[in-house]
Amino acid sequence: MAQKTLRLTMAQALIRHLAAQFVEVDGKTVRLCAGGFGIFGHGNVTCLGEALYEHREELPLWRGQNEQSMAMAAVAYAKQQLRQRFMFATTSAGPGTTNMLTSAGIAHTNRLPLLMLSGDAFVTRLPDPVLQQVEHPSNPSLSVNDAFKSVTRYWDRLTHPAQLLQSLPAAINTLIDPADCGPAFLGLPQDVQGWAYDYPEAFFEPKTHYLRRQTADQRELAAAAACLKSAERPLIIAGGGVQYSLATQELLDFARQHKIPVVETIAGRANLVHSDELNCGPIGVTGSNSANALAGQADVVLAVGTRLQDFTTGSWTAFAGDAKIVSLNVGRVDAGKHMALPVVGDAKLTLPLLADALGTYETPADWRQKAAKERAAWNAYVDDNTSPTAQDGSNRPMSYAQVIGAVNEVCADDDRVVAAAGGLPAEVTANWRTRSMGSVDVEFGFSCMGYEIAGGWGARLGHQERHADRDTIVFTGDGSYMLMNSDIYSSVLSGAKLIVIVCDNGGFAVINKLQNNTGNESFNNLISDCRLAVEPFAVDFEAHARAMGANAETVSSIAELKEAFGRAKQSEKTYVISLQVDAFDGWTQEGHAWWEVGTPEVSESERVRKAHVDWEAGRSAQRKGI
Repeated sequence: MAQKTLRLTMAQALIRHLAAQFVEVDGKTVRLCAGGFGIFGHGNVTCLGEALYEHREELPLWRGQNEQSMAMAAVAYAKQQLRQRFMFATTSAGPGTTNMLTSAGIAHTNRLPLLMLSGDAFVTRLPDPVLQQVEHPSNPSLSVNDAFKSVTRYWDRLTHPAQLLQSLPAAINTLIDPADCGPAFLGLPQDVQGWAYDYPEAFFEPKTHYLRRQTADQRELAAAAACLKSAERPLIIAGGGVQYSLATQELLDFARQHKIPVVETIAGRANLVHSDELNCGPIGVTGSNSANALAGQADVVLAVGTRLQDFTTGSWTAFAGDAKIVSLNVGRVDAGKHMALPVVGDAKLTLPLLADALGTYETPADWRQKAAKERAAWNAYVDDNTSPTAQDGSNRPMSYAQVIGAVNEVCADDDRVVAAAGGLPAEVTANWRTRSMGSVDVEFGFSCMGYEIAGGWGARLGHQERHADRDTIVFTGDGSYMLMNSDIYSSVLSGAKLIVIVCDNGGFAVINKLQNNTGNESFNNLISDCRLAVEPFAVDFEAHARAMGANAETVSSIAELKEAFGRAKQSEKTYVISLQVDAFDGWTQEGHAWWEVGTPEVSESERVRKAHVDWEAGRSAQRKGI
C-alpha cells in the first residue's frame, strides 16, 4: 500500500512538524514549542516567513528588536518553564545570525533548550557570492553558521528537503533530553527552504513527549549510600538540576529525613525557601559565610544537579582536601568531575532511592548545631547588610544590597527575580531571601551582560502563563542597561509587564572593584575613569524608558524605592525605577570564597605585585583534579 504524502516546501514541513509536537506539563497536554521570536530578512522572510504565517495561531511569533536579545528571551522562557517547553528564534543570514552566537553560549553553558532557525547561502551556489555571504576561497561550503558548532548541542545544515525527516526530530530530541539538553541550530539555505518534497503524512501526526527519567545504577547507589553513612559532617549542594528534574520536594524530604544541611549554587537558588531551617545559604565565590564554612569542614559532600563550576567550588578551594564528593546528576560528564563518586540518574527518582538505602542514618547532632549557628550568624549579617542605616544609626550610601533587601521586603512570594552579569548576581545571590521555590533566575553560567531585560521579557511570557497576577522583577545595572535595553519596548508591545530596577553606579563598578582588588588603578570601567571628550554625566534612564512606552520614575532613597515599587505593582505595563547607588561602598563583604583570577607575575606597580602574592596564597587550598 502506497504511503500517503503531502507535498510541502521544506520550510512548511518544518513548521508543521514543530506545531504537531506536544508535552505533558502538570497533567495537561500543551505544545512543546510555545512559539518563537523572529526578525525577518531576505534569508528567512519569503519561505520560512510564509510557513510561520500559516501557523501563527499554533506557534505565536514575537518580533524582537535585536537577534541576540530575542534569543536570550527564548532561553529565559525555557528556564522559567524548567526546560519542559522551549521557543525558537529565527534570523536571516549574515549578521542577523551571528548576533545569536552569544545567546547560544548562554543556552549551552546553562544546559537550556533553544531552537535556532537561520537562513544560509544557496546550496546551488548559482548566485554566489550573495548578500551577506562570507566567502572562504579554500572551503566554499563554510558560512557564518558554522560558527555555532562550538556553542550548540546539535548542529545541521539542511541541503535537501528530505534531510528534515531526520534532522528536525534529532534537534527536538536534543532540546528535551535531560542529560544532553542545550541549543540546537538548523541552517536553512535560502533555496532549500522553498524546495518542495513529498513528506509522509505520518511526519505531521501529533506526538506527545514526556520528561525522561532514569534511575541510577544499583551499584552506584550502594556506593553512594555507604559513603554517606560514614559521614560525620555531610553537606548537600543543590544545583539548578534539582529544579529541572522537578525534584525540589524530594530534595527537601531527603534533607529532612537525614537532617543534612543544604547549601545552594547560583543556578540552584530557590531550591529551598529561605525560612527552612536546613537552608544554610548560597555557596562559593558569591556565597555566604555559613555555606562556605560548612563546605570547608564537610567530610562528605553530596552534589545534586550541579556542574560544579568555579564560582560554586571557589575554584576548588571551598572543600577540605580529604572531603569525599558524591555527585548525583543526570549527566555522566557532570557526575564524574574531580573524581567524584558518580550517581548518574534523575534526581526526582534517585533521591528517594538513596534515602531508602541510607535507612535511619541522621547527621550527628553537633554538626546540625554547627549548621544552625552558621545560618543564624549569616542571617544577622544580611539583616545588617540590607539596612540603609548603619549600626550606629547613621545613613549609609545606597547599595545593591539595600535595593535588593527593600524589593525583597515588599514583593509578593511568587514574583520572579531576574539578574545576570556585573555585581548584581553576587548581591542577589547573597542577599535575596527566597519566599517560594523556583522564583529566582540569576544567569551566571555565561555571566552575560544584556540578558537582564531580554531574559526578563522571555521569563515574563512564561511566568504569566501560571502567575498572571504576579510580577517579573529585573535587577540591572546601568552598564547592562546601556548594552541592551530595547526589550523594554518589546515588553510593552507584547503586554508582558516587567518591573525593572536600574541601579546606576556610573559604569562597570564590579569590574572596577576587581581591578582595584588586584592592585590596578581604576581604568576604563567607571565612566569617570574613561577617555572622554566631555565631563562625565549620567543617563536619564527614566526619560529613556518612557520613550519606549514604559512607565518610569527616578528615586533617591530606599524609602522612595519601596513607595515606587508599590506604584509599579499597580501599573498595567512595564515600569522602570531608576536610582543611583555607590560605586565603591556598600558591597557585600562577607561570604566570599577564593576565586582563581590571572594576575600579573611581574609589574612596575608595587601594589600589583603585592596583590599577586596575596591572591596566589589562596591557591594552597586548591584541590588539583580530585
